[in-house]
Amino acid sequence: MLYKVIGLMSGSSLDGLDIAYCHIEENRGRWSYEIKAATCKAYSKEWLHALKAAAQQTVPEFLELHTAYGHYIGQCVNEFIREQSIDLKVDFIVSHGHTVHHNPSKQTSFQLGCGASIAATTQLQVINDLRAMDVALHGQGAPIVPIGDYFLFNDYAYLLNLGGIANITIKQEQSLLAFDICVANQALNYWAQKLGFAYDDKGHIAASGSLHNGLLAQLSEDAYYKVQGPKSLSNEQAMHLVSVLLEDTSISVADALHTLVHFIVAKIEAALIPNHRQEQVSLLVTGGGAFNDYLIAQLRGRMQPLGIEMIVPDPLVVQYKEALVMAFIGVLRWREELNVLKAVTGATKSSIGGAFWMGA
Repeated sequence: MLYKVIGLMSGSSLDGLDIAYCHIEENRGRWSYEIKAATCKAYSKEWLHALKAAAQQTVPEFLELHTAYGHYIGQCVNEFIREQSIDLKVDFIVSHGHTVHHNPSKQTSFQLGCGASIAATTQLQVINDLRAMDVALHGQGAPIVPIGDYFLFNDYAYLLNLGGIANITIKQEQSLLAFDICVANQALNYWAQKLGFAYDDKGHIAASGSLHNGLLAQLSEDAYYKVQGPKSLSNEQAMHLVSVLLEDTSISVADALHTLVHFIVAKIEAALIPNHRQEQVSLLVTGGGAFNDYLIAQLRGRMQPLGIEMIVPDPLVVQYKEALVMAFIGVLRWREELNVLKAVTGATKSSIGGAFWMGA
């Protein structure tokens, strides 16, 4: 069975709205995919401000933003459909939305972007609110990407996403383990923007800096890093974990970026070592951080002694893997099959997540 789906993702690094038109096919229990077309719609200054400030708004303002952002997403999809000439070639849309609040300890996680507004604007069927059921079942609601890692990327033992937050999927013999590791592009972009850049292109600024060992040691002290198994970070929590660096006014931007890169690499290695049981396995690296040459070089240096081959796939997969997996999660929801795994999130049971909205 072939499904023609648009997957949407807005990550914590706020690069923009990722849109991926995917063909996802199931044949006798085996899944395959092709990203037929994809783009990232960069946010305007107005949308960047609105999304960053969303959690501080009054309830009426927040609800109106939720609706407005849904209509905006729908408009972006309509524009994408026109640009790619795929009118009448889309079965449905799957939207992750933009996370503005994540507190699974209170069984709450909210992704901005009203599904009804997307459906009304596009006149297509929409699946969204993908995390809510898992969180209601006492799960972390994150990561939810591992279901796609398992079915679409089964050649890899480890899968690392270097987005605003770094997260990992670890495939073991009889189980799947996944969790958020630490902050990544959110903090790197924060420092690059102090010099007027959106991000540190290829890690050139970080490569020119020096390591602050004292700060590096302080960054690693938080109790979060000692917790094993299902755990997740909100955007605010991830940034708070590096607040000692963010608040240091004496450090140069280059040194801050250099120290952050070494911190991120060390945390990834520390996350893998307790779960690394076999030699000569592969690690797939995707997300915007995969374009940071300095970060990738440092990580590769840590992985080689462990017998882990690091693979950075083609740029389309690097940038749009999460949007692809959102589309796949929606396909499973459409088929009424489990799409969030309790082994990954710590929920009381695996579930079928996602709200459904009719279009035309």
